[in-house]
Amino acid sequence: MNPYRDINDEEWQRVAPLLPELRPRSELRGRPLANTRSVLNGVLWVMYSGATWSAMPRKYPSYQTCHRRFKAWYESGVLKRIMDQLFGASSEELCKLMEARMRTHVGAEQKSVDAEKVPAAVPPAYSPASVKPLPSSSFAYTSPFKHAA
Repeated sequence: MNPYRDINDEEWQRVAPLLPELRPRSELRGRPLANTRSVLNGVLWVMYSGATWSAMPRKYPSYQTCHRRFKAWYESGVLKRIMDQLFGASSEELCKLMEARMRTHVGAEQKSVDAEKVPAAVPPAYSPASVKPLPSSSFAYTSPFKHAA
């Protein structure tokens, strides 16, 4: 793959219709919405570089914003369509790398299902050596090390 660069105007024209429209806030309080193109560039930078979200360069919006939109785009399938449009065949490799890095949170229902699958009697992987009883007198203790004279 080539080194990462921000998407150009022609590429933006191809992928802009694929992105969902963000509704502006009804009240004029809070921060304005971040530019979708710069958020996409930030998301692509993280995917391409393999760096953590918090290591994003400052030229992109906050990493929290980029990560939030990345999750929304990923879960809705929009990100896969964008990657196919931009990178063609190599998009699958980038998507697989990102999926491997994503954390998966297991809910309580899934934990109970997984617990039922585990056999009841599992032999322990570690069995401690037999423990010798301590001597009755503290003076009867002998060190396993030789004493230096």
